[in-house]
Amino acid sequence: SDEIGLRLAAPEDDWRDRPDMDPVGTSGFRAAIVARARFIEDLLADRVDRADIAQYVALGAGLDTFAQRRPELASRLRVFEVDQPGPQAWKRQRLIELGYGVPDWLRLVPVDFEAAGSQAAWWQQLAAAGFDPGQTAVVASTGVTMYLTKDATAATLRQLAGLAPGSTVAMTFLLPTELLEVADRSGLQTSQKGARASGTPFISFYTPEEMLALAHQAGFADAQHVSGT
Repeated sequence: SDEIGLRLAAPEDDWRDRPDMDPVGTSGFRAAIVARARFIEDLLADRVDRADIAQYVALGAGLDTFAQRRPELASRLRVFEVDQPGPQAWKRQRLIELGYGVPDWLRLVPVDFEAAGSQAAWWQQLAAAGFDPGQTAVVASTGVTMYLTKDATAATLRQLAGLAPGSTVAMTFLLPTELLEVADRSGLQTSQKGARASGTPFISFYTPEEMLALAHQAGFADAQHVSGT
């Protein structure tokens, strides 16, 4: 349940009638987005309790509201939200307008992953915001890889492979259409149309084997695929 996210987005009153909210065509795709958020947050809570993780990095954080919905957990961490400068500035303003503010343990880090030189710059900006590469961390990248080139994702994985031992990285990706269940294909197609119309088209799809290979090539000794089904 994410009423805070709804307040942040503040859609028009008829938002339930939009094509991407079609209960038949997109319900499975939308449910997968909810499931991945719950998976990441359960993983984070477990790692904090078992391994004393003190840092959490959300790459491509968007309108994620973990910090506002679960302050009892988030305030035990240094939370870094990494996202594009424009949308992140808008989110910061919305958090202030709604009275949530930006507490000291929440750091908003503006980064354009596709910009020239950004593959080195984003790590430097993260460190400048207070991230300690010598301490263990959980890093999540959900709903991001489809917008980036495969080279950019590979470079990000190489950087993350250098995290302190005991850290955990969780990354989601989209399957090629032909690997989806038939019932899920219309949801993906609707999402693709919306993304393209917004100027942020989906450009990269991966098979599980391809993503595992990228992780191993980047330097991860242990990489696992968690199926969405």
